[in-house]
Amino acid sequence: MNSISRLATVISLASLFPLSAVAAESKGSVEVVHWWTSGGEKAAVDVLKAQVEKDGFIWKDGAVAGGGGSTAMTVLKSRAVAGNPPGVAQIKGPDIQEWASTGLLDTDALKDVSKEEKWDSLLDKKVSDTVKYEGDYVAVPVNIHRVNWLWINPEVFKKAGITKNPTTLEEFYAAADKLKAAGFIPLAHGGQPWQDSTVFEAVVLSVMGADGYKKALVDLDEKALTGPEMVKSLTELKKVATYMDADGKGQDWNLEAAKVINGKAGMQIMGDWAKSEWTAAKKVAGKDYECVAFPGTEKAFTYNIDSLAVFKQSKDKDTTAAAQQDIAKVVLGENFQKVFSINKGSIPVRNDMLNKMDSYGFDSCAQTAAKDFLADAKTGGLQPSMAHNMATTLAVQGAFFDVITNFINDPKADPAKTAKQLWASVKAAK
Repeated sequence: MNSISRLATVISLASLFPLSAVAAESKGSVEVVHWWTSGGEKAAVDVLKAQVEKDGFIWKDGAVAGGGGSTAMTVLKSRAVAGNPPGVAQIKGPDIQEWASTGLLDTDALKDVSKEEKWDSLLDKKVSDTVKYEGDYVAVPVNIHRVNWLWINPEVFKKAGITKNPTTLEEFYAAADKLKAAGFIPLAHGGQPWQDSTVFEAVVLSVMGADGYKKALVDLDEKALTGPEMVKSLTELKKVATYMDADGKGQDWNLEAAKVINGKAGMQIMGDWAKSEWTAAKKVAGKDYECVAFPGTEKAFTYNIDSLAVFKQSKDKDTTAAAQQDIAKVVLGENFQKVFSINKGSIPVRNDMLNKMDSYGFDSCAQTAAKDFLADAKTGGLQPSMAHNMATTLAVQGAFFDVITNFINDPKADPAKTAKQLWASVKAAK
């Protein structure tokens, strides 16, 4: 049974439960389930909350901690089965289509606002397709994250005698060796499955290029998953893992980011939500920290799009529709797109803003991300992140997570055998 069928089966159980009784709410009340809970992320979502409340609606915050959103998804599914979904929830990538296929997402709520605000012309097609179901918007895209970033503390590099940022894997290893010799953690890394796969896909992108990445991690092609380039990718991943901090197992990503910010570590491989931690620490891009594409991936852009999906509500909650629409309108407004992305570390989803980032006050990291996004959208370098729910279903992603985390933690794991195991696990999860 594929993941869509499994989700549909689970959600169909909702018909066995009566809708939860809802007390009379103030006009325009809406609950928002999300996992923006780290320091920088909370500051970003607070911007949306403040604007919605300023517009006269009541925001019920449903924050659920847990990197990657797996805990939030568990909560959301249990709410759906109980017949009491929130008004709005953070959902990403193919998961949006899965939820929409169950009939729980509202295909009408965003029709008017999307036409009035001209979303089709504002958004890149890859972005708009992500939040549509059978041609209708069922979610609003919030921002765009670049995943294949390498974050560097230049002061630590200087102390270790490193004079330039690495642009190849060989230069990355050389820098890591110098960091280790100088007593620093070369690579801050929290050993959680989604973080392991974030590093994995960066290495795959470096070794196999955007086309190879697409074949292996998006198209799930057997030859790409088991071939010599994947074996080489896994071999390089094993070497990268030797530079990770020994005490990082199970650590949240923001705690690992703090090690780089505080000068205990030299580098971190993480999406640009990590910049929100640097911003919260009052650090300046290009001065206190450097953001560069992971070595070998300069001409590629793995993306992660945050989105807020709108759920159908029971008839006695009809005023919620106005709040859902208000959230959508605020989210795609220029002011919110600017303030939210500056706080979150991301870039706007609006093409008109991406073309003139400097005029909105975005820093050098964001300007580079926007430039690369627009360029890579034309050349094919723009690819959805497997590790961040953008490329495939949760079931297939889970297969990747299990195999990659086991590989990283098993000193005796063989790259060639692991490549075959990857295909077998992915095939079974399809």
